[in-house]
Amino acid sequence: MEGKSIVANKSYQFALEIIKAYKQLTIDKREFILSKQLLRCGTSIGANVNEGLSAESKRDFIHKLNISLKESREALYWLNLLKDSEYLPNETFELLSVKCSEISKILMSIILTTKKRYLEK
Repeated sequence: MEGKSIVANKSYQFALEIIKAYKQLTIDKREFILSKQLLRCGTSIGANVNEGLSAESKRDFIHKLNISLKESREALYWLNLLKDSEYLPNETFELLSVKCSEISKILMSIILTTKKRYLEK
């Protein structure tokens, strides 16, 4: 993923961490439902960022990044639920939630900056 944007790189690395957590949850804890939800939204963040990078317009770019932002918020929800239900160890939760929050902040910043520069004229 070298050469892509910072948020593309971070969301890709986050997806890899989510995949590791998913494997751990399904093998060690035999938890399949909640972990599948986390896997879907956690890997979707980067997929939508990459779609946004090849957007047809600034509006399309913002739309794709907004989807990524929603997915990151959903991922945080599932991470909290897995932690509070004692499926996810606190250390794993802390690592993933910090990374997820960082991605959310970056996405929000990009969205706001792009709206100001290109859509508020």
